[in-house]
Amino acid sequence: MTVVAPCITVETDDLYKQALERLEPFAERVHIDISDGEFAPTFLVGADQLSWPDNWEVDIHAMVMRPSEYVPELLKRKPQLIVLHAEANEDLSPIMKQIKQAGIKVGLALLKTTVPKTVAHLIEEADHVLIFSGDLGHYGGKASMMQLEKVRLIRMIHPEVEIGWDGGASIENVYTLSQGGIDVINSGGAINKADDPAEVYRKMVSEINKHGVL
Repeated sequence: MTVVAPCITVETDDLYKQALERLEPFAERVHIDISDGEFAPTFLVGADQLSWPDNWEVDIHAMVMRPSEYVPELLKRKPQLIVLHAEANEDLSPIMKQIKQAGIKVGLALLKTTVPKTVAHLIEEADHVLIFSGDLGHYGGKASMMQLEKVRLIRMIHPEVEIGWDGGASIENVYTLSQGGIDVINSGGAINKADDPAEVYRKMVSEINKHGVL
């Protein structure tokens, strides 16, 4: 069953608190972005500022060049999943093992230009692979549906891995994404910029659960 995870991609503590308030009434699984101003062009809310409601399942997406500098603080927060970028400037294998040893799932994010087979050894270690189709550090990316081809390539490497999508998810395309094999659809701008984020979330879930017409 595909799930929708609202995203929080904000630059200040005040905006972070506002996002929590907007999402808390309906969100169950939430995707929180952090960045370093280097891998991603913006500085987002810091790892040491993160908190969330006890009932949330939280995935943290670390858009950082050197994840080893951030993982110790993230482990203290005890999210369910920490997603690192395959393109980071470090050997990710020992960092992924460190996360798993802490009892937290580890994910691997792939930018548009990254071919799954070039990081097959990391995909094999991952609990989750995130197909990234957005703009690093910003809401409102455009979904590149050609990236769905990566689902097949990832499954060839790790058939049972959970696959996420980040970038441009909307009411208009979530059904296609779910039918294309995406397990977790992360949605930023479509939900957070809406006048009624709960209604947009509800419509997305409804779209995913509709039955195809033969």
